[in-house]
Amino acid sequence: MEANVAQGQRLLLVVGRGLLGLYFIIPGITKVTGWSATAEYMAAHGVPLIPVLLVLTILLQIGGGVSLFLGYRTQLVAFVLAGLTLVISLFMHDFWNMEEGVQQAHETQNFIKNLAIMAVSCASPASAAGKARALKRPHEADQMNFAQTSRSSLSE
Repeated sequence: MEANVAQGQRLLLVVGRGLLGLYFIIPGITKVTGWSATAEYMAAHGVPLIPVLLVLTILLQIGGGVSLFLGYRTQLVAFVLAGLTLVISLFMHDFWNMEEGVQQAHETQNFIKNLAIMAVSCASPASAAGKARALKRPHEADQMNFAQTSRSSLSE
């Protein structure tokens, strides 16, 4: 039973990591195909160094998303993508600078959604790493018990 639960948890972590990767890959590609519109949107929000930051964002989103999707360096990549999401949220979804209305509500919703994405970006790799350590612990405990048993047998 426990093996089935552990297998199900691993499957859910892989699926979740893949979906999180896609969440970054698709907007990264959209920024490439809609370069001009994205640059104009960034300019409207007062983002400095647009060409440099847009290229950096695209590289981080596509590269980081692919890395998450494939399971490569997930802890580091998720941390970087969480930071990127925070910066994007502060610059692009600044609902506090808008008058009440539909646009403010839309930007508030995007900001809160990005907070959730940041939380998942931080929690998912931590959960996977914790699960990996937990899976190793029983084996390590067996080795420690064996070593202790062997020592006490020798001293008797």
